[in-house]
Amino acid sequence: MHVLLLKEPRDGDSGPDPYIKELASYGHKATLIPVLSFKFVSLNTLSDKLFQPEKHGGLIFTSPRAVEAVRKCLEERREEWNSSVKDKWNAKSIYVVGKTTAALVQNLGLNPLGEDTGTAEVLSRVIIEREDTNIPPLFFPCGSIKREVLPTALRENGVPLETLTVYQTSEHPDLEKNLKNYFTEQGTPASIAFFSPSGVKFCLEVVRRLSGEHLTQIKFAAIGPTTQDAMAAEGLCVSCAAGKPTAEHLAAAIAKVLQ
Repeated sequence: MHVLLLKEPRDGDSGPDPYIKELASYGHKATLIPVLSFKFVSLNTLSDKLFQPEKHGGLIFTSPRAVEAVRKCLEERREEWNSSVKDKWNAKSIYVVGKTTAALVQNLGLNPLGEDTGTAEVLSRVIIEREDTNIPPLFFPCGSIKREVLPTALRENGVPLETLTVYQTSEHPDLEKNLKNYFTEQGTPASIAFFSPSGVKFCLEVVRRLSGEHLTQIKFAAIGPTTQDAMAAEGLCVSCAAGKPTAEHLAAAIAKVLQ
């Protein structure tokens, strides 16, 4: 059966997307359509912060894109980073959400904590349990469309936090055209998977229009609880959600509802 994945391709990944590969193992043909476009901002400010670890109590990463912004900043100063700065950060806590972000953080030479937390809510509980209120602020590079769950939870529990927007998110310029082409060529898919609340926001109206009377036949899938909530808030019937935000968990959930 045909499955439509509304997500971003992995940066610099030459092999097949893991979600496409995993769904193929269940006999389903998946197609990926990029939903979002990203633009990095405030990289000079980010660089200054990264090379002053003494001013912060630790780092927080909740998206691969934020780690990519850090990697860009290190391109010119990699030797300085490797010789002294990264060890100063590693003496502090480096918090992450999810295995993908954790792997990218490890590539920077940092030791991540929290890769098994699938959401910002769960990570915020981990941070609150571990951190005192008298530490220097934790530094949180993030995107322009971030949810306020983590900052609010830390603030309410007195954990100091400093945020910096390092990338701006907007709708992919070819999104509507690519969706129209897909529906024209492949027809209505058996399942559509959303990977972020932003994806729901930018895609749903077009998907509804193109699906027409077939909308109720589509099995809608969510990568996790945050996306599932965004889908439900728009009145979508969510058929399944991944137990954890991985290709294996999502493919298994989709395969089960398509049996």
